[in-house]
Amino acid sequence: MSESPGSENGDGYAGITRRGLLGSAAVAAAYAMAGGATATAAPATPGQVPHLWREFTHTPYTHPQIPYIGRAGYRGGAVLFPRRPRRFDVRAFGARPDGTTDSAPAINRAIAAAGRAGGGTVSIPSGTFRIDDIVRVGHSNVVLRGAGSGRTTLYATRNLTELIGVYGSRYGGDKSSWSWAGGLIWLAPEARWNSLTAAIRAKAWPFEGWTGNRRDEWRPLTGVAPARQGSWTVTVTDPAALRPGALVLLRLADDQGHTLLEHMAGGGPGPEAYFWDDKTKLTSYVPYEWPVRITGVRGRKVTLERPLPLDVRPEWNPQLTTHVPELTGSGVEGLTLEAVETPQQQHLLDKGYNGVALQCAYDCWVDDVTVRHVDNGFGLVAASACTLRRTRVAGRGSHHPYFCREGSHDNLIEDFAIDERTSPAAPNTQLHGINVEGLSSYNVWSRGDMRMGTFDSHRGMPFANVRTDITVNNNGRHGGDASAGPLFGARFTHWNIRVTNGRAGLMKIDTLAPYSATVGVNEVTEFDQIDVPDFTGDLHTRLELYGSPGAVRPRNLHEAQREL
Repeated sequence: MSESPGSENGDGYAGITRRGLLGSAAVAAAYAMAGGATATAAPATPGQVPHLWREFTHTPYTHPQIPYIGRAGYRGGAVLFPRRPRRFDVRAFGARPDGTTDSAPAINRAIAAAGRAGGGTVSIPSGTFRIDDIVRVGHSNVVLRGAGSGRTTLYATRNLTELIGVYGSRYGGDKSSWSWAGGLIWLAPEARWNSLTAAIRAKAWPFEGWTGNRRDEWRPLTGVAPARQGSWTVTVTDPAALRPGALVLLRLADDQGHTLLEHMAGGGPGPEAYFWDDKTKLTSYVPYEWPVRITGVRGRKVTLERPLPLDVRPEWNPQLTTHVPELTGSGVEGLTLEAVETPQQQHLLDKGYNGVALQCAYDCWVDDVTVRHVDNGFGLVAASACTLRRTRVAGRGSHHPYFCREGSHDNLIEDFAIDERTSPAAPNTQLHGINVEGLSSYNVWSRGDMRMGTFDSHRGMPFANVRTDITVNNNGRHGGDASAGPLFGARFTHWNIRVTNGRAGLMKIDTLAPYSATVGVNEVTEFDQIDVPDFTGDLHTRLELYGSPGAVRPRNLHEAQREL
């Protein structure tokens, strides 16, 4: 297990295992000191283990408040990324590290050559390479690798509006979708990228996910029998089209009573009483599409590489289906993308000086990458099982430093940073932070240093997401249209969060998020943007070790789950 900085401490804690946790008398005493699931007034002592954690170790895949995210990220959270032995030096294709020659065509030629070869590493040496176009990674098993984020710089001179065109919203209005989509380094399968950009140029504003611009590029493979959330195997009607290693979509449609959405919100009287019918943006996100690899097929029993994120019920017409071809096994490493410095645009009118976007990508990664002076930093758009590690957003200030949307699932963002802005915010601009929306689920933000921003749940009812071991100056605001529905679905967890300015909003969520857990957050108060719960009645939330972020053990929920 990789340790977060400072996880070794005076009581000797440096990791956690099921045996070590449950067999230790000292830990048992810590449970008693914690005083149960809502012990908010008991004084904290070093090394307290919340009662919630003990519960979770007994039922890790079905706990009502804490989601299982121990398999989030590239290849289930792999520590090492693969090395691609074939090398393609961009200088051999005409790139020049002089800061003035447009090297985007040469870099893209090198990427295309690696793609034709079946994969490889596109090497960018030290220096500053000007790019006047998008750098596109559209082939699987291709890695774009610089010499390090402090040594290789791609200097971007143009924005996505200039390069592709105006991108309106499929929901109407005068918003620019470049405010939440696309990147000047863009990882997406080539065919999907071509169809998406063709639709934008035709002003036929597209859906952005796994089933095409109109959500019609799929076919059924088999029906799925009823199963419970947390199951690793499912029984299918016909396994003939299924193979180990194949990536499929689990597709769940809602019924007229919106029982699927109610289930995502935790069920019970509150979600049942909620009025869903006018939440047209939210309902456009269903059917829910969850990409997953098959690891085994024995008769009609199919084993998946991750446990089911939700129940599978016959009223939701559960199917395993095809999807657009994915991008897989590709990454970006060791570079800085710096956009020409321009003033931040007014809210929702971004031109598209965006950083790195991953779209319809599965088992891909970004490592040791900084973006500077961007409108939006790192984007996950219908991306799943990807890892962003050692990433940083710096410069004049961004709208969305990180965004995770359009049904993105099982991603891991770790060792990330949002620097304090270098220029004052212009009037009518907005700062969000680490964004999640659009029924995105089972994503993890771990070991973060946020000098600005917030935990931006942007409506669209994301559910079962985790933020853990993060220091944050909570000065951002969340967004989201009313038509996008609730801020939170069930099973959000905030674990060991250090709020430096004492603002409660979107940090302490026990009065907002249904079936949520807030553990080890320092004392905070409500000011600035203050929210009310979307659901009535008992939210079934849990609050432990409030006011004691340094005391919670394990310190990092994701790392501890991996050890299980």
